[in-house]
Amino acid sequence: MKLSIAVATYVAYKQSLGMRFATEARTLRSFCRNLGDIDVREVEADRVCAYLAGNGPVTGFWHRKLSALRGFYRFAVARGYVACSPLPLTLPVEPPAFVPYIYSRDEVKRLLAATAGRERCNLSSLTCRTLLLLLYGTGLRISEAISLDLADVDLDARLLCIRESKFYKSRLVPTGPDLTGVLAQYATERNQRPPTDSRAPFLLTQRGQRLSRAGAEYAFKQLRDRAQVHREDSARYQPRLHDLRHSHAVVRLVSWYREGADVQHLLPQLATYLGHVNIAATQHYLTMTPELLRQASLRFEHYARGGNRHA
Repeated sequence: MKLSIAVATYVAYKQSLGMRFATEARTLRSFCRNLGDIDVREVEADRVCAYLAGNGPVTGFWHRKLSALRGFYRFAVARGYVACSPLPLTLPVEPPAFVPYIYSRDEVKRLLAATAGRERCNLSSLTCRTLLLLLYGTGLRISEAISLDLADVDLDARLLCIRESKFYKSRLVPTGPDLTGVLAQYATERNQRPPTDSRAPFLLTQRGQRLSRAGAEYAFKQLRDRAQVHREDSARYQPRLHDLRHSHAVVRLVSWYREGADVQHLLPQLATYLGHVNIAATQHYLTMTPELLRQASLRFEHYARGGNRHA
């Protein structure tokens, strides 16, 4: 059996179980392109190691590729496609966990100011500004924001309908008055150009097409450079567009601490709002920033002194 056919069979099997399996499928298709159209039994260990190594240092992506291949070879061995797995037994040390970037209010203002007066990657200044405020104000995933249709944006009810996003979940996301005003301003300009039927994309490029994730991220990189927002530490990765989602979660948590709210009681609500299946997934977004640490410390000090026991 050809490697490509074995991979396609495995991907179809996983998706038949209700899994999206999109990221793993991309990795496995990349593996097939790298090794060529060969028989699955002809895959040699050294070529697998070369694929995993790539051209740069070992990153978390190395281990994600290995995880995808492990699943495939468990399937292949069980089905008798191969007698044994060619995957390496000795693994490099996994690099430190990726730390998302949490934008300060000043940095968000600088990013918004950088949208003025220029088109970026076929995006108008207004589209760039609206996308930034939408992600920062709601914590949506990038894919959720660019997938919004006109029918999904209810300005009167101040609600966004997120349809079958990650984990095939749909949810309603409320928007505050300020963000609703931003969306209404964008809708007024956007509706002057086709398409305007209910299933048309809400966020448009200059050519009247739906934004792509690659286009949005490239435009953000230009904005980030112009606003001079960058990491001061030695981290390999610079601040990302997706980090606005992390920033939203941290800002929400800090606000609850300042308001004296019962944070533990509210965390499940935050998980639902962000579209997570459990609180553990939400905790990944709650990076311990100095301000969050300070607010948590103040809450613990108040608790230790016999005050309100909300934590």
